[in-house]
Parts: sequence; structure tokens; C-alpha cells
Amino acid sequence: MANKILRGDTVLVMRGKEKGKTATVLRVLRKENKVLLKDVNLVKKHLKAIPNVREGGVYEIEAPIDISNVMLVCPSCKKPTRVGFKIIEEGQEKVKVRFCKKCNEVIDKVKRLR
Repeated sequence: MANKILRGDTVLVMRGKEKGKTATVLRVLRKENKVLLKDVNLVKKHLKAIPNVREGGVYEIEAPIDISNVMLVCPSCKKPTRVGFKIIEEGQEKVKVRFCKKCNEVIDKVKRLR
């Protein structure tokens, strides 16, 4: 599966109770096809106290959201967009990049090819 959404990207939640919120991706869980977003999909978790580490109590933590329910927000046009890949040449090297399907701008470099 391609790396369409990466850690640090800004995404828009398209489905569920958090629909319409924008957030930053904290982690991408590839095997489960889920993403962990900052301050979105908070759930309450009851944790036992661990001496010299944390107090016991009810904590709010982020729960993962399915990756199909979020859409990348393009940094240049600021709109939610689909992501494409293309190979461009920089001098003598070829580089695989992600690009916005709406404005056709390069989002970032994914990897160097030989």
C-alpha cells in the first residue's frame, strides 16, 4: 500500500462523530489501516496508579480512526484532496513525490530512486 498519508500531515475527518475537524497525524498504523490524530476521537480510559510514574484515574486518550475516513489537506491550496504519486527528475536523480490532485502541486518527496 502506498504512503498517501504520513505522520505530520494535516488531514480532514470525512466521516464519523468527528466529521469536519482538521487535525495533525500523530501515528500511522499501517497493519490496521488506521491513523492516530491529535485531539480527535478522544475516549476515556481508566488507568491504575503506578508508583513514581502516574496517578490512577480516568484519562482521555486518542483512539485510532480508519484511514479511509480522513482526507489529506493540501498545504498549498488548503483544500482536502486526493493524493497522487509521480516521478520527477532532479538533475541526474529520479525522485518519487506526492502531489495534490486538485492544484497539481508537489506536497513532498517520498523517496529517492536510482
